[in-house]
Amino acid sequence: MAKGYWISRLDVTDAERYKLYIDGANAAIARFGGRFLVRGGAFEAVEGTSRSRNVVVEFPDYDTALACFHSPEYQAAYQHRLAASEGEHVVIEGYEGAQPAAGVLDGPAEGPGAYWILRVDVNDPEAYKAYVTIDAIAVEKYRGWFVVRGGRYEVVHGSARSRNVVLAFADYETALACYRSPEYQEALAIRRTAADAEVIIIGGAG
Repeated sequence: MAKGYWISRLDVTDAERYKLYIDGANAAIARFGGRFLVRGGAFEAVEGTSRSRNVVVEFPDYDTALACFHSPEYQAAYQHRLAASEGEHVVIEGYEGAQPAAGVLDGPAEGPGAYWILRVDVNDPEAYKAYVTIDAIAVEKYRGWFVVRGGRYEVVHGSARSRNVVLAFADYETALACYRSPEYQEALAIRRTAADAEVIIIGGAG
């Protein structure tokens, strides 16, 4: 069964009240079996705009991810976040399809790792298919693993683009190297004609 994820990005406007959100949110997330893949940390915005704080939480499945968000205990904490920050929050289904690096990996690397987080609006679906094909060459070479790649989603706060992707790498240096590689830059030239996107590269939660 595919896992479920929260993808959240925000700018904190009241640090003290945000701490109240964190206290309550942590307890709710733990009760529903969630774990942080990304929780703040150093990042580089390689395309488009970004928020100052980014969070990705993994849950056992999509329904559990939604249930945690809508639970009374999380919603009580979430009121503090709404008052203390501005941003977006998407609950999305994980990816279980073919992986470019399946021949060399059985799954995402162990440990904190690093991630690409992409928010994409596709304007030319045919050209975007060509991007996906060439993109796979770089992802395989640098041993990336898609944990989110499209899928069902619910925008529970703020706005979202129509396609969301989270791609895991062994470490931050590898994630950056993949993005900057000739293989990916060839793919990126196609994507830029086919879609609008924001992309950050960020270290995983320790």
